[in-house]
Amino acid sequence: MNRELLSFVIPCYRSEKTIAAVTAELIGEIEKRADAYDYEIFLVNDHSPDNVLEVIRRLCAENPKIHGISFARNFGQHAALMAGYARCKGSIIISLDDDGQAPVESIYALVDKIHEGYDVVFGRYPDVKQSGFRKFGSRINRLMSETLLEQPKEISGNSFYAMRDFIARDMVRYRNPYPYLGGLIFRATRNAANVDVNQRERLVGKSGYSLRKLFALWMNGYTAFSVKPLRLASLLGVVSAAIGFIMVIVTVLHKLINPSVQIGYSSLMAVILFVGGLIMLMLGLIGEYIGRIYICLNSSPQYVIRELINIKRDESE
Repeated sequence: MNRELLSFVIPCYRSEKTIAAVTAELIGEIEKRADAYDYEIFLVNDHSPDNVLEVIRRLCAENPKIHGISFARNFGQHAALMAGYARCKGSIIISLDDDGQAPVESIYALVDKIHEGYDVVFGRYPDVKQSGFRKFGSRINRLMSETLLEQPKEISGNSFYAMRDFIARDMVRYRNPYPYLGGLIFRATRNAANVDVNQRERLVGKSGYSLRKLFALWMNGYTAFSVKPLRLASLLGVVSAAIGFIMVIVTVLHKLINPSVQIGYSSLMAVILFVGGLIMLMLGLIGEYIGRIYICLNSSPQYVIRELINIKRDESE
């Protein structure tokens, strides 16, 4: 009987104390259906400052089904996942984090949902264990994803998800240095679903995503996969011009009706500062798009691989 191959991709950063336990538990869960499924696991070291690479080397030496990828510098979680996807051979690819929060006991819930006919299935946490600030940020992120990336409103995105291999093949065709997986997934398919799963506590430490990194990630997604921010800039320009025109008319009428009315210097400066700030904001947004185009034309790499473990290096690498 031919077993279906499942590919797992785990980006690793500051996880020397957790990745071995996460991998061991994952293998134990996979083997509960060993008669129907085989597996391969890709551990991608995103230039972590701890000793996670040594742990990955040890795990690869112990199990030939575990493969290691190590970056030359830090390229980010999404680039790490892309490097893993480029080497997956399974018919279904599952992504999860290295901190132990993803409930590995639910991997077959995702796989079974895929077999119902969906292209992508995200784990959904009904009770999200986040701070109030992070919850607010997640809501803003979801609203922007629905508006700019056309993510289906009924779908809740997550870093714990499964997808069919053709989605991954389409994603890795994107070679620009600003990968954003939500944009790549939903430009390929809208045939997505959710499965409710239980979020665990992080085994060790805290999230590596600071406010700065989250903002940079959002900028990646919303400038790389949508021109709606530029259209919004045009709309704001039209609205500002209309407001300015109306204010001019109102000021002239006031002066004609009551010549003693003084045109206020403070109000004039406020309008100038508002319009000037709006113009600078829009110029900055346009500059962000132009800068990214320039970087892409310079063939900046999405990632650079320093070392492959249990993987044969392609001639193109």
